[in-house]
Amino acid sequence: MRDTSRHATGRRASWVHGMPAVLELLLGLCLVGLLVETLQWHLAAPRGLGWSVGGVYLGMALIILWAWPAARRWLGWANRVTLLRAVLIALLAGSMAFPEFMERHVFEMTWVALLALCLDGIDGWVARHTHSASDFGARFDMELDAFFIMVLCCALIVLDKLGGWVLVVGAMRYTFVAAGHAWTWLRRPLPPSLRRKAVCVWQVISLLAALLPWVSTFWAMLSVGLALVLLLYSFMSDVAWLYRRRRMCV
Repeated sequence: MRDTSRHATGRRASWVHGMPAVLELLLGLCLVGLLVETLQWHLAAPRGLGWSVGGVYLGMALIILWAWPAARRWLGWANRVTLLRAVLIALLAGSMAFPEFMERHVFEMTWVALLALCLDGIDGWVARHTHSASDFGARFDMELDAFFIMVLCCALIVLDKLGGWVLVVGAMRYTFVAAGHAWTWLRRPLPPSLRRKAVCVWQVISLLAALLPWVSTFWAMLSVGLALVLLLYSFMSDVAWLYRRRRMCV
C-alpha cells in the first residue's frame, strides 16, 4: 500500500514537473488557432479547417508528452523551433481534409511547406548555439521529418499529381522502424552520414517541387521517382551496415 502511494506521488510530481512543457504546447495550439483564423479571413478557408488542423496538432502534442523526459521542464529553444515547424506541418496535414481548398491555394500551401523546411535547418543550429541539444530533441526532429515527408506524399495524391506509389517514399521510415521490432539488430544506432542527409534533403525538395502547379505530372513523377530510388539505395546501405554488425548487438 505504501509503495503504491509512493508510486502515485512520483507520477504526480513528474506531471507537475512537466507542466511548463504542457503550457508551451498549449501556446502552440493557440498559434494553430491564429493561423487557421488568418486563412479563413484571407483565403476563405472552410469552417471545419480548425477541427482538422487542431486534431492533427493535438495528436502530435500527446505523442510529445508521452515521450517527454521526466527530468526536463521547459521545451528549450531548439525544441520550440521544432514545435513551430510542427504547427506548420499540422496546418498542411489538416488542409488535406479539404481537397478543393488545397487545390485553389496550392501555391500558399507550398510556401507553408517551404517555411517548414527552412525551420528544419534552424533548430539544429539553435540547439548547438544554445547548448540545448538532447536525445529527445534529436528524436523529435527526426520523427517530425518523417511525418512531414508522409504529409507531402499524401498532398500529391490529394492534388491528383501522383498515384498511390508515392506513399512508398513516406512509408520507408516507418517500415524500417517496424522491421526493427522483428530484427533487433536494425535498432543499432547508425553513425552520422552525409549521404543520408543529402538524400533526405533531395527527397523533400522533390516533393515540394512536385506540389507546384506549373510542374507537370511527368516532371513530378521523374523527380519523385529519382528520390525514391536514392532513398531505397540509402536504406539498403544502412541495412547492409547494420547486418554486418548484427553479431555485436546485445
